Amino acid sequence: MKYYIITGTSKGLGEALALELLSEGNYVIGISRSTSHQIDEVVRQKDSNWTHISWDISRMAGLASLMDAVFDVINLEEATYICLINNAGVVTPVKVIEKCKEEEIKEAFTINTLAPIFMTAKFIERLQTLKIDKHVVNISSGAGKNPYDGWSCYCSTKAAMDMFTRCVGKEQEKSDFPVRIISLAPGIIDTNMQGIIRAATEEEFSLVEKFIDYKKKGVLFAPTEAAKKILEVLEVMALSQGELLDIRDYI
Repeated sequence: MKYYIITGTSKGLGEALALELLSEGNYVIGISRSTSHQIDEVVRQKDSNWTHISWDISRMAGLASLMDAVFDVINLEEATYICLINNAGVVTPVKVIEKCKEEEIKEAFTINTLAPIFMTAKFIERLQTLKIDKHVVNISSGAGKNPYDGWSCYCSTKAAMDMFTRCVGKEQEKSDFPVRIISLAPGIIDTNMQGIIRAATEEEFSLVEKFIDYKKKGVLFAPTEAAKKILEVLEVMALSQGELLDIRDYI
């Protein structure tokens, strides 16, 4: 059995990844604050291998218990592959840094960086002696490589995850039974995050009109399209430890 642990499965890319993986007969453990009605309906109709764990990963306290709950679901004796996809993320606060509130900054760094780093650490710790295929996929962004005014928190958190991926990749090269870790930018996807960006003022984000045009011109990826391409790349690519990928390079 192949197991996938995905954060942020209530909507957007996380939901699309979960639906695609469930359709292929995989076991998916979804972590999000609320459930996805679409996933619930699919599971009701097809009795799929799905477990939802209700959790707000903006709360660091208790994340160890969350990972305990995840591994309570996984049958390690029957598992042939286990993958953690750190997908949950926020683009907010979208404004210049001096106007960002303390709680907004904390939330951005917790959801985008601290929580996935901690979950990755626990994932590796639990599986370090298990001789099967194991992957961590950190959903990244081109914003981790390019600076944008109004996105100081978002760009910084994604850049941190990219470097974290590279460092852990180096560490896992020394392991007898390594976890393969990569960082993957999925392109510009038509999700609620894009709606938040388009709602910003030009003072908050100077490129807002460019993102409004992306929507008008229909150049955004549908979540389902992005999910299929991501899984295709993961399936066929011989990925290097700590590799940083952009899905648009494979289209």
